[in-house]
Amino acid sequence: MSRSVPLLTLGIETSCDETAVAILRDQTEVIADCVYSQVSLHAKYGGVVPEVASRNHVRKLPYLVRDAAGQAGVSLSDLSLVAATYGPGLVGPLLVGVCHAEGLAYGLSIPFIGVNHLEGHIFAHRLASPDVEPPFMALIISGGHTSLIDVAAWGEYRLVGLTVDDAAGEALDKVGKMLGIGYPAGAEIDRMAYEGDPRAIDFPRPMSGSPGFNFSFAGLKTAVLYHLKKHPWEKPEDVAASMLASIVDILTKKSVEATRRYHRSRLVVVGGVAANQHLRERLVADASKRSIDVFFPPLKYCTDNAAMIAAAGAFRHSVLGESHPVSLTPKPSLSLP
Repeated sequence: MSRSVPLLTLGIETSCDETAVAILRDQTEVIADCVYSQVSLHAKYGGVVPEVASRNHVRKLPYLVRDAAGQAGVSLSDLSLVAATYGPGLVGPLLVGVCHAEGLAYGLSIPFIGVNHLEGHIFAHRLASPDVEPPFMALIISGGHTSLIDVAAWGEYRLVGLTVDDAAGEALDKVGKMLGIGYPAGAEIDRMAYEGDPRAIDFPRPMSGSPGFNFSFAGLKTAVLYHLKKHPWEKPEDVAASMLASIVDILTKKSVEATRRYHRSRLVVVGGVAANQHLRERLVADASKRSIDVFFPPLKYCTDNAAMIAAAGAFRHSVLGESHPVSLTPKPSLSLP
């Protein structure tokens, strides 16, 4: 689809507890990126409360749209496309973002497109490294998702493996709660692990020896729980280091082997847990032994953000010619592919 003027895409992300709005020029130039984090609101509950998240999305979203337009130096009438996450995620928060995006698109008489949140994470790589094109293997790791996706081309995906129970980020948050760490716990466990001994406790590596590339982290979380019951005075830093060593070991072995098995020379790691420094160090070290290059987005594009949603939407609209009716409804259990 050719255009005589740049495509300006407004992206909206409200799948969980981040209210995010971004504006993208063409397919990779971020000209506005606004995020309102609700972490402090949910920390006292030890996790995300959907109703609280939804109400705060309603309150904050109009102001973030205004702020994004101001940051980009454009008016809403300049927009070409509105993109919003329509799944997977929490149904209430998704509904807020989708309805707001559809209302904007309808009022401005411009196209609307719903974006798969998981595809958005993959497009975070495109924002960070636009010259590093597919094919590659993508590891998506966050609080709600752990998946291996073979990316043959932009928009062409094959599921290689996924978690059969808890996601890696979810396990980190639950163990963090056991250790008295506030929500979210991933960054603090990463820090504590540098002060502990990763060999102090021999936690299991669930499904590490099973055929295929699926993951499981519920058993690891349970093992930590029982260990702490038997050893209540265990050094928290050793628990964090040993538990994180298990997660890093599982993720590294499976993702590197999947990349090799599918004859890819690049591994792209995205999602909130991609910010984990222990994982970054181990993946780069092990992948290099197999002549595999590993790519991570900058930290701001690892966690949920609207720039990645705008990027996926802009690609699907401008290259594939896709758009959705403003009657599109959220799909909390949406998968990829």
